[in-house]
Amino acid sequence: MFETVVFYVFAAILLAAALRVITARNPVHCALYLVLAFVTASAIWLLLRAEFLAIALVLVYVGAVMVLFLFVVMMLDINLERLREGFWKNLPLAAVVGGVMAFEMVAVLAQRYFGVPTRTPMVAADYSNAKELGRVLYTQYVYAFEIAAVILLVAIIAAIALTLRRRKDTKGQDPAQQVAVRRADRVRMVSMPSERDR
Repeated sequence: MFETVVFYVFAAILLAAALRVITARNPVHCALYLVLAFVTASAIWLLLRAEFLAIALVLVYVGAVMVLFLFVVMMLDINLERLREGFWKNLPLAAVVGGVMAFEMVAVLAQRYFGVPTRTPMVAADYSNAKELGRVLYTQYVYAFEIAAVILLVAIIAAIALTLRRRKDTKGQDPAQQVAVRRADRVRMVSMPSERDR
Protein backbone atom coordinates (compact mmCIF):
# COMPACT_ATOMS: atom_id res chain seq x y z
CA MET A 1 0.00 0.00 0.00
CA PHE A 2 2.78 2.41 0.90
CA GLU A 3 4.65 1.68 -2.36
CA THR A 4 1.49 2.34 -4.34
CA VAL A 5 1.01 5.74 -2.68
CA VAL A 6 4.65 6.66 -3.29
CA PHE A 7 4.37 5.51 -6.91
CA TYR A 8 1.35 7.75 -7.56
CA VAL A 9 3.05 10.71 -5.86
CA PHE A 10 6.16 10.33 -8.02
CA ALA A 11 4.02 9.78 -11.12
CA ALA A 12 2.09 13.01 -10.45
CA ILE A 13 5.35 14.92 -9.99
CA LEU A 14 6.72 13.39 -13.20
CA LEU A 15 3.65 14.37 -15.22
CA ALA A 16 3.68 17.93 -13.82
CA ALA A 17 7.40 18.33 -14.55
CA ALA A 18 7.01 16.95 -18.09
CA LEU A 19 4.14 19.35 -18.71
CA ARG A 20 6.22 22.28 -17.52
CA VAL A 21 9.09 21.22 -19.81
CA ILE A 22 6.96 21.98 -22.86
CA THR A 23 5.03 24.95 -21.46
CA ALA A 24 7.69 27.00 -19.64
CA ARG A 25 8.87 30.06 -21.52
CA ASN A 26 12.43 30.17 -20.18
CA PRO A 27 14.76 27.49 -21.65
CA VAL A 28 16.70 27.26 -18.38
CA HIS A 29 13.49 26.55 -16.49
CA CYS A 30 12.60 23.91 -19.09
CA ALA A 31 15.95 22.20 -18.55
CA LEU A 32 15.53 22.28 -14.77
CA TYR A 33 12.04 20.78 -15.04
CA LEU A 34 13.52 18.08 -17.28
CA VAL A 35 16.06 17.31 -14.54
CA LEU A 36 13.17 16.98 -12.08
CA ALA A 37 11.39 14.63 -14.49
CA PHE A 38 14.51 12.47 -14.82
CA VAL A 39 14.99 12.27 -11.04
CA THR A 40 11.37 11.27 -10.41
CA ALA A 41 11.55 8.69 -13.23
CA SER A 42 14.63 7.19 -11.60
CA ALA A 43 12.74 7.08 -8.28
CA ILE A 44 9.93 5.16 -9.99
CA TRP A 45 12.50 2.74 -11.41
CA LEU A 46 13.85 2.25 -7.90
CA LEU A 47 10.34 1.34 -6.78
CA LEU A 48 10.21 -1.20 -9.61
CA ARG A 49 13.54 -2.64 -8.38
CA ALA A 50 15.48 -1.59 -11.48
CA GLU A 51 18.38 -0.07 -9.57
CA PHE A 52 20.88 -0.07 -12.42
CA LEU A 53 18.55 1.82 -14.78
CA ALA A 54 17.76 4.39 -12.09
CA ILE A 55 21.42 5.05 -11.33
CA ALA A 56 22.30 5.16 -15.04
CA LEU A 57 19.52 7.69 -15.68
CA VAL A 58 20.77 9.98 -12.91
CA LEU A 59 24.45 9.67 -13.81
CA VAL A 60 24.18 9.88 -17.60
CA TYR A 61 21.27 12.24 -18.21
CA VAL A 62 21.13 14.40 -15.09
CA GLY A 63 24.85 14.36 -14.38
CA ALA A 64 26.22 14.81 -17.89
CA VAL A 65 23.69 15.57 -20.62
CA MET A 66 21.56 18.07 -18.71
CA VAL A 67 24.59 19.90 -17.29
CA LEU A 68 25.95 20.26 -20.82
CA PHE A 69 22.53 21.37 -22.09
CA LEU A 70 22.21 23.98 -19.33
CA PHE A 71 25.72 25.23 -20.10
CA VAL A 72 24.90 25.62 -23.79
CA VAL A 73 21.54 27.29 -23.11
CA MET A 74 23.04 29.82 -20.70
CA MET A 75 26.02 30.58 -22.96
CA LEU A 76 24.01 31.14 -26.14
CA ASP A 77 21.77 34.10 -26.83
CA ILE A 78 18.52 32.29 -27.66
CA ASN A 79 15.70 34.13 -29.39
CA LEU A 80 12.59 32.86 -27.60
CA GLU A 81 10.16 34.37 -30.10
CA ARG A 82 11.81 32.54 -32.97
CA LEU A 83 11.70 29.25 -31.06
CA ARG A 84 7.94 29.54 -30.57
CA GLU A 85 7.07 30.53 -34.14
CA GLY A 86 5.83 27.08 -35.19
CA PHE A 87 4.16 26.13 -31.90
CA TRP A 88 0.53 26.57 -32.94
CA LYS A 89 1.19 25.18 -36.41
CA ASN A 90 2.56 21.91 -35.00
CA LEU A 91 0.09 21.65 -32.11
CA PRO A 92 -2.51 19.41 -33.89
CA LEU A 93 0.11 16.84 -34.91
CA ALA A 94 1.65 16.91 -31.42
CA ALA A 95 -1.80 16.39 -29.87
CA VAL A 96 -2.47 13.38 -32.12
CA VAL A 97 0.90 11.78 -31.30
CA GLY A 98 0.42 12.47 -27.59
CA GLY A 99 -3.06 10.97 -27.69
CA VAL A 100 -1.79 7.80 -29.39
CA MET A 101 0.96 7.43 -26.79
CA ALA A 102 -1.51 7.96 -23.94
CA PHE A 103 -3.89 5.38 -25.46
CA GLU A 104 -1.06 2.84 -25.69
CA MET A 105 -0.10 3.36 -22.04
CA VAL A 106 -3.73 3.06 -20.92
CA ALA A 107 -4.11 -0.12 -23.01
CA VAL A 108 -1.03 -1.66 -21.39
CA LEU A 109 -2.26 -0.81 -17.89
CA ALA A 110 -5.77 -2.00 -18.65
CA GLN A 111 -4.46 -5.31 -19.96
CA ARG A 112 -2.41 -5.72 -16.81
CA TYR A 113 -5.27 -5.01 -14.43
CA PHE A 114 -8.21 -6.45 -16.37
CA GLY A 115 -6.55 -9.03 -18.64
CA VAL A 116 -5.07 -12.42 -17.97
CA PRO A 117 -3.32 -12.46 -14.60
CA THR A 118 0.40 -13.14 -14.81
CA ARG A 119 2.47 -14.81 -12.16
CA THR A 120 5.31 -12.84 -10.71
CA PRO A 121 8.43 -15.01 -10.69
CA MET A 122 9.91 -15.61 -7.28
CA VAL A 123 13.49 -14.46 -6.91
CA ALA A 124 16.12 -15.37 -4.38
CA ALA A 125 16.96 -13.13 -1.45
CA ASP A 126 20.43 -12.36 -2.81
CA TYR A 127 19.14 -11.53 -6.32
CA SER A 128 20.90 -8.54 -7.90
CA ASN A 129 19.32 -6.68 -10.78
CA ALA A 130 22.62 -5.16 -11.93
CA LYS A 131 24.39 -8.54 -11.78
CA GLU A 132 21.68 -10.23 -13.82
CA LEU A 133 21.67 -7.41 -16.36
CA GLY A 134 25.44 -7.67 -16.72
CA ARG A 135 25.26 -11.45 -17.14
CA VAL A 136 22.65 -11.19 -19.91
CA LEU A 137 24.39 -8.24 -21.57
CA TYR A 138 27.81 -9.89 -21.74
CA THR A 139 26.65 -13.41 -22.62
CA GLN A 140 23.48 -13.40 -24.68
CA TYR A 141 23.80 -9.92 -26.24
CA VAL A 142 27.59 -9.55 -26.28
CA TYR A 143 27.86 -9.09 -30.08
CA ALA A 144 25.14 -6.44 -30.17
CA PHE A 145 26.83 -4.69 -27.24
CA GLU A 146 30.21 -4.70 -28.99
CA ILE A 147 28.70 -3.44 -32.26
CA ALA A 148 26.99 -0.59 -30.39
CA ALA A 149 30.29 0.28 -28.71
CA VAL A 150 32.10 0.38 -32.08
CA ILE A 151 29.36 2.58 -33.60
CA LEU A 152 29.60 5.01 -30.67
CA LEU A 153 33.40 5.09 -30.99
CA VAL A 154 33.13 5.89 -34.71
CA ALA A 155 30.60 8.64 -33.93
CA ILE A 156 32.94 10.18 -31.35
CA ILE A 157 35.89 10.11 -33.77
CA ALA A 158 33.74 11.61 -36.54
CA ALA A 159 32.55 14.42 -34.26
CA ILE A 160 36.15 15.23 -33.28
CA ALA A 161 37.27 15.15 -36.91
CA LEU A 162 34.46 17.48 -37.98
CA THR A 163 35.22 19.89 -35.16
CA LEU A 164 38.98 20.03 -35.67
CA ARG A 165 39.02 20.62 -39.42
CA ARG A 166 41.23 23.48 -40.58
CA ARG A 167 39.53 26.62 -41.83
CA LYS A 168 41.02 29.32 -44.00
CA ASP A 169 39.83 32.17 -41.78
CA THR A 170 41.20 30.65 -38.57
CA LYS A 171 44.21 32.32 -37.01
CA GLY A 172 46.46 30.37 -34.68
CA GLN A 173 49.83 30.44 -32.99
CA ASP A 174 52.71 28.00 -33.15
CA PRO A 175 54.44 27.90 -29.74
CA ALA A 176 57.51 26.17 -31.21
CA GLN A 177 58.14 29.07 -33.60
CA GLN A 178 57.59 31.59 -30.81
CA VAL A 179 60.15 29.92 -28.56
CA ALA A 180 62.73 29.49 -31.33
CA VAL A 181 62.65 33.14 -32.39
CA ARG A 182 65.87 35.21 -32.26
CA ARG A 183 66.36 38.87 -31.57
CA ALA A 184 67.73 39.47 -35.04
CA ASP A 185 64.50 38.17 -36.57
CA ARG A 186 62.34 40.63 -34.65
CA VAL A 187 64.38 43.74 -33.99
CA ARG A 188 66.51 45.58 -36.55
CA MET A 189 68.74 48.45 -35.53
CA VAL A 190 68.70 51.27 -38.03
CA SER A 191 71.35 53.95 -37.92
CA MET A 192 69.87 57.35 -38.68
CA PRO A 193 71.53 60.73 -38.62
CA SER A 194 70.46 62.96 -35.80
CA GLU A 195 68.22 65.88 -36.63
CA ARG A 196 70.07 69.18 -36.73
CA ASP A 197 68.79 72.14 -34.84
CA ARG A 198 67.77 75.04 -36.98
